Amino acid sequence: QDEAKTVLGCSHYQRKCKLLSKCCGKWYSCRFCHDDNEDHAFDRYATESVSCMKCDTAQPIGKTCINDDCKCEFGRYYCEVCKFIDDDNSKDIYHCDKCKICRIGKGLDIDYFHCDRCNACMSISLKKHKCVERSLESDCPICHAYMFTSTTPVMFLPCGHCMHVSCYEEYTLTNYICPLCSKSLGDMELYFASIDELLERERMPTEYQDYKSLIYCSDCERKSTTRFHFVYHK
Repeated sequence: QDEAKTVLGCSHYQRKCKLLSKCCGKWYSCRFCHDDNEDHAFDRYATESVSCMKCDTAQPIGKTCINDDCKCEFGRYYCEVCKFIDDDNSKDIYHCDKCKICRIGKGLDIDYFHCDRCNACMSISLKKHKCVERSLESDCPICHAYMFTSTTPVMFLPCGHCMHVSCYEEYTLTNYICPLCSKSLGDMELYFASIDELLERERMPTEYQDYKSLIYCSDCERKSTTRFHFVYHK
């Protein structure tokens, strides 16, 4: 096997060094590997030492091995603030001082920007998004995993709330409203038109035709009165 093509690291990150956990003094490939095996969390910012996976030289954390006979580059990307090393050529990474962590992307004002109110980095395409203060600093409403530091892609919904992309794809197979505020997740014009057609076809019994219902619309956040119906209120 060509040594140059060998991928070192773990299932979470590609890198050519192990990290010495400041908390328990054990060597792990990454913080997730540590947390999966220990009863406490790995402090990424406290990392001071690494061990080269090629020559086994323990040394202060950095981007390149200090062994003159090795000099291998631990990763294509290195962040001095987060003590983060990554050698995956398939993704771009940048550090956000306001988020205080590294994120996937080419960089701020390139393909991402930081929204101060949401306190999150977002795609440039979401410049006119609806702000929900610190919405990313919460658990995914579907899988309940913390999203702010998640390595799984997160998406912002039209209402301003967010969830993991994979959770969204599964959730929207059977639902079309935000699980937190019940607003529509997309353009519902065709769906609502079909509801109108259904209500016209499904006539109510004579004794119910004059009944009215007071409803609340989650999309426009208004109360209104509409015809009572067994099937749907719109």
